[in-house]
Amino acid sequence: MPDVFHFLLLPGFSALGFISAIEPLRVANRFRPGLYKWEVLSLDGGAVLASNGMSVNVDGGLSELLAPARVFVIAGFDPLKSVSLPLRGWLRRIAAQGGTLGGIDTGAFVLAACGVVDTARVTLHWEALDAFRERWPTIEATQELFEIDGRIITCAGGTASIDLMLDLIAQAHGSELAIEVSEQFVLGRIRPRQDHQRMAVASRYGTRNRKLVQAIGAMEQHIETPLSTLALADCAGVTRRQLERLFQLHLQETPSSFYLGIRLEKARQLLRQTDMSVTEVSIACGFELRSYFTRRYKVRFGRPPREDRSPQP
Repeated sequence: MPDVFHFLLLPGFSALGFISAIEPLRVANRFRPGLYKWEVLSLDGGAVLASNGMSVNVDGGLSELLAPARVFVIAGFDPLKSVSLPLRGWLRRIAAQGGTLGGIDTGAFVLAACGVVDTARVTLHWEALDAFRERWPTIEATQELFEIDGRIITCAGGTASIDLMLDLIAQAHGSELAIEVSEQFVLGRIRPRQDHQRMAVASRYGTRNRKLVQAIGAMEQHIETPLSTLALADCAGVTRRQLERLFQLHLQETPSSFYLGIRLEKARQLLRQTDMSVTEVSIACGFELRSYFTRRYKVRFGRPPREDRSPQP
């Protein structure tokens, strides 16, 4: 009997995360026919609009599935908007029947909101990670490409869906088949789950200066309680004057203005992906005064934080 996957698409889902999950199964069937089957579902059985505007037809709605089922929730922007009593009950029944529940991209939000995660370790798209941790501080959320923790499987989405499926294929049918499948996608290598989602600091900011990279890394790790420029210099093993020169030379900014930008970008993510109040967001991003936070936010993004709660079309 083939392994069956059920993919539940929520409105605004990530098309890339969805396609990247299905394609490895299709290619595996090409090499060994009949290994996998999949069914695409929606909340009401109708077509679903992806975040890129593509409409995808589905096979059905929230019907009863043969136990134990394997269901992956694929979400994107604003995943909690789709959480409802029927969806919560449906996922809980699958869990109670010994089924496997997965979340792709921001699907972990839905699993947590429906109360089916418990103590499992999860991952999700890096942009939504801090918002998840703020909402569910007792759930261990990682930056891994994917997590397989018992009957809870989560993935960061995007091309990480390929890595997850290759891992599942290797577990079920051997690494040789997984390698064959990966070569069809012209992958240089199969990434293990421990690979981090984001590029290293050096790549993201276009610098290879080790001291500068250390300072930026310290900034990203200290958002709620910002470090002073002197403390950042200590982290990098340079003097304050040397650190200021490095930022000016490589990034054409002062350390303080660059740090402010990192904190404001984080604030924007929290505003757009959580229901935290503006005051709560300002505190979480290291701003003691809401008025100062609001002024700096408006200068950077052209609108005050209260008007920037969701992505603009």
